[in-house]
Formats: sequence, structure tokens, C-alpha cells
Amino acid sequence: MSKVEIPETMTSVVLNSYSGADALSIEQRPVPKPGKNEVLVKVAFAPINPSDLATLTGYYGFKNPTPIVPGGEGSGEVVAAGPGVMASYFLGKNVACTGWGTGGGVWSEYVVKSVKGGVLSLNKSVSLEQGAMSFINPLTASAFIDISKKGEHKAILLTAAASSLGQKVNRLGRSEGIQIINVVRRDAQVNLLKAQGADLVLNSTDEEFEQQLHDVCHQTNTHLAFDAVAGPLTGQLLKAMPQNSRVVVFSALSKQAIQVSPGILIFENKRIDNFWLGPWISQQSLLKTMMMWKRTQKQMSNHLKSEIRKIYPIQEVKEAIQDYKGQMTGGKILLRMS
Repeated sequence: MSKVEIPETMTSVVLNSYSGADALSIEQRPVPKPGKNEVLVKVAFAPINPSDLATLTGYYGFKNPTPIVPGGEGSGEVVAAGPGVMASYFLGKNVACTGWGTGGGVWSEYVVKSVKGGVLSLNKSVSLEQGAMSFINPLTASAFIDISKKGEHKAILLTAAASSLGQKVNRLGRSEGIQIINVVRRDAQVNLLKAQGADLVLNSTDEEFEQQLHDVCHQTNTHLAFDAVAGPLTGQLLKAMPQNSRVVVFSALSKQAIQVSPGILIFENKRIDNFWLGPWISQQSLLKTMMMWKRTQKQMSNHLKSEIRKIYPIQEVKEAIQDYKGQMTGGKILLRMS
């Protein structure tokens, strides 16, 4: 590749306290230099995800001392490499990068990432826009289907099902012959999923919701749920399913504590588990992880594609967040870094 001119400074989004989007500022910072087994990524795009909103308020699993650069995932081109064979391998390649570990968040024009899990090569068929969203939601959806198949579940419950992640789980589930029972909270979301081919969609605000949920769970013999909401809904899911069921909680959109009757846990042998993508991936073999990534790349044009509603420049990050919070199911919001 031809030598890329790298500037001395870069524009970054900085979170100055865990008090939400109002605590964000746009700053000029020195461009970092990659060390051994590290690369410098010129970031192209980064999405706004629910986990990013949680990070802004200190509600996510990572809470490093502020100021920090937020941003859980993104895409870009590797423009410099530190010492090491693997680092040299990535030079000039388009990559997806995570906001975990080395270098921190990716809401910045440049970021340093470790080649040991911080960057993954993108297929040439995957655009940088789609590549920016190719890690968190696609791999989470793939993990849910993997867990379901491993447990020989023919049907699963899914909350926040009209989200970008939920739509991916639906498409993947249908392709694998798994029945998805979708739980949403607005009629518009019911219509959205049904228009996409979902046949079981329940509105949790309906008066008959709990009875409807009980009936469909028993009719489909559903023993596994993936819950993004927490709060009272987790208990409703457990109550509705047959004995020996479990709910896997992977987010807390309600920002409420889980509410479950202990009798359900004790006398019906039901349980609550957790899911967090990073630790789950670390528990998989390297071969399985690479095969999953390869399969994910192939599915980015269909089952795992993300619809993009709008792209904002990095300087308008606050407006982008406000837009996303106002309509979280109408397609993804991307930040353009340069």
C-alpha cells in the first residue's frame, strides 16, 4: 500500500462524566502510536448502540475513570502497524474494531487496537458502513442461535424484538427453523415484525399480554428466553414458560431491578442466566470464533444486514444520540468520523 499521511492531531468525542450525552465534548487530541502487536485504525464509521447509551450514564460493564472516549464498535482502515507479524498482516486492510481493551472507545478519527481481538478483517464485499455494525449485534444474534441449537430448542422467547438485534435474531432463527416468540411494546413494532415475516408477535402493553404469553409458550413448548429489558418483564417471562425454563438476561433497557417470585425459581425449577458478548466469545475456541466471524461476514448482505436511517458527522454526536433515542427501531444511526 502507498504510505498514508497521518496527522499529528485528531478529533475525538470525549465523555467528561457519567451523566449522559450532555457530558460529551468534541476535542482535539494527539494521534496515538501503535505499540507491539497493535495497529492504528483510521476510523470511518461507528454506530450508536444501546450499550453506548448505557456507557454514557455509567450503566455499562466498563466504567473507567473519566474522561474517556466512548464507542463500542466501528470500522476503518489500518494505516499504521507496530512491531509484530500479525500487526503487519493488517496493514492496509479494512477492519471492524471493538471499543474494548486497548485504545478504548472508537468515537474518534483514529484509534489504536490490539491485533489480539481488537480488530477483525472485513471481507471486500462488506462496506465500511455495514462493517461498522458487524460485531456487536451480528455476533450476539449468532450466539443466541448457537445457544438455542446447542440446547435443542425449537422455539425461543425474545424481548425488544423490533430492535436491530431482534430483527437479526428473527431472520437467523427462521433460516435455522427456530420459532421466535417476539415481545415488543408498541403496535407499530408488531406491524413491523409481521411485515418482515414474523408470525408470533406480542405487545407487552396489551391487557391480555400475560395470558397470551403463557398460552403461546405452552403451545410451542418454549423453555428459553433472551431478555433485553429486565425489571418486571423478566418475571413475566419466567412465569409464562413451562417448568424447567430459563431466561437469559443480556441487557436492562428498563433500568429496573429484575422482579421474580422466588417460588417460581424454587418449585418450578426455573432460573435466570446472563449473557455478555465479550466473555462469551472468550469462552469459545479460536477456531469456533473465526468460523463464526467468517459466517457472519457472508451473512452481512442478508440475515445480518443493518438498515441505516441516518449518518451524522462526528461533530454532531449529541444530535445523533437525541435522534437515536427518539426512534430506536427505525434503522441504525451512524457517526462518520472523517
